[in-house]
Amino acid sequence: MTRKHLKSLREYLDALAELGDLREVAEPVDTELEIGAVIRRAVERNDPAPLFTAVTGHAPGFRVLGNPGALSSLPGARWARAALSLGLPVDSHPLEIVEELAGAQQLTPIAPVIVEDAPCQQNVLLGEDATLDAFPVPLIHDGDGGRYVNTWGAIVVRTPDGTWTNWSIARIMKVDGRTMAGMINPPQDLGKIFKLWQERGEPMPYALVQGCEPAVPFVCGMGLPSGVDEAGYLGAFFGEALETVRCKTVDLEVPASAEIVIEGHVSLDETVPEGPMGEFLGYVSGQPRQRNVFRISAITHRDDPVLPVVSAGKPVEEDHTGVGLTYSAVALTNLREAGLPVTAAWMVPESAVNLLAITVPRDWRERSAGAFTTTRMLTRALARVGLRAKVGFWLSRVLVLDDDIDPTDLRDLLWGFATRCHPGRGELRLEDERVTPLHIFYSQEEILSGSGPKTAYDCLLPWEPEKRPRSTAFKDNFTEPVRRRALELWP
Repeated sequence: MTRKHLKSLREYLDALAELGDLREVAEPVDTELEIGAVIRRAVERNDPAPLFTAVTGHAPGFRVLGNPGALSSLPGARWARAALSLGLPVDSHPLEIVEELAGAQQLTPIAPVIVEDAPCQQNVLLGEDATLDAFPVPLIHDGDGGRYVNTWGAIVVRTPDGTWTNWSIARIMKVDGRTMAGMINPPQDLGKIFKLWQERGEPMPYALVQGCEPAVPFVCGMGLPSGVDEAGYLGAFFGEALETVRCKTVDLEVPASAEIVIEGHVSLDETVPEGPMGEFLGYVSGQPRQRNVFRISAITHRDDPVLPVVSAGKPVEEDHTGVGLTYSAVALTNLREAGLPVTAAWMVPESAVNLLAITVPRDWRERSAGAFTTTRMLTRALARVGLRAKVGFWLSRVLVLDDDIDPTDLRDLLWGFATRCHPGRGELRLEDERVTPLHIFYSQEEILSGSGPKTAYDCLLPWEPEKRPRSTAFKDNFTEPVRRRALELWP
């Protein structure tokens, strides 16, 4: 599929405007919940992305973009923002996008090139001038523990030996003008690299990048294998190197076209309370927790910078579009590498990416060379690979269905589940799986141990031809000549 590489957020904004999927909010708006409320209403209605151009108390020119990667307002192209971000046709089917992301994992990485002059360094703030107070950082949800600087940006870190540069995405809260606090989870790549700096006894250099070219946040949340540079993967995906620039105060490089870059070090031992925050599962829950301090040594930004903001919460928003697409691609790759007969993998965004739907071809038994003699055996094997892959901790449930079901179509998916899964035999319980503390249904003991049960559902029809029921669906029930005539009569 042809890919058009949009190399800056501003190119992306122009493309959204041309589609009619961007709406300017020129009336003065407050960062105290007003921006968050508009973003939340817009995302729940699939409205155009709001661009706030007059933020109360902040200099003219400072802007905030809401819902940068959410579902589109275009009825025939709901995934247009993701497709545009990844350089694909705006009407791409989400499973086509997943296949493109999965296929790029097999390509040879193309390392970024370093440029000397970059738009993200048009303005350089050092020392006491490097303060977040000048930027319109919003209080997004009523109940958040603070204002969140990072909801759709790249956290850039590197191993002490310089062999692996990781771009990731996680929430980071403003503490004051010179200090932030963020989640650094040990199982994730950011946590793995932080541990290496702890062992070395030095604070970890970081760069927090806002307003990257639009593909970057998607890949930051992809969960590529540890040791793989996201910049190199994106270079391979687009067939050309990304442009980066050296930071001013830390030994890191960042996307050159970015809107805002915050530089500094993460303290090894200094912590402050962080959270709670409205999160991707749809709730403001939990208590403030002690998190490592991110000290700021420099801030650079473009003229008239744009801060992208996501209102995490009830689906569907960017945690679900970004993670849903990219983790689906990783899950699909893992399942295929395990030699399992799979046609699609889809982390259902409407489930707050709790549910992974996997489809298999009708001849799965032949393709697996008799390794699985029952649908239950195949379901268990698929669920174990899906749950135990790097992306599995997000999940709590796996559905396995025949590929006459489109897993991205909720009507199809619910029909397949409700009519094909036996209420008893169809349910498989898998014990001692990895869990995330953000899930509200696990007990405190399970959260502390990081382990709990998950469920797989065998929704497969009998493999024997004589036992398979006949579908009434238009695409399945009628012969090709009858379908063609029907389309002539009812186009």
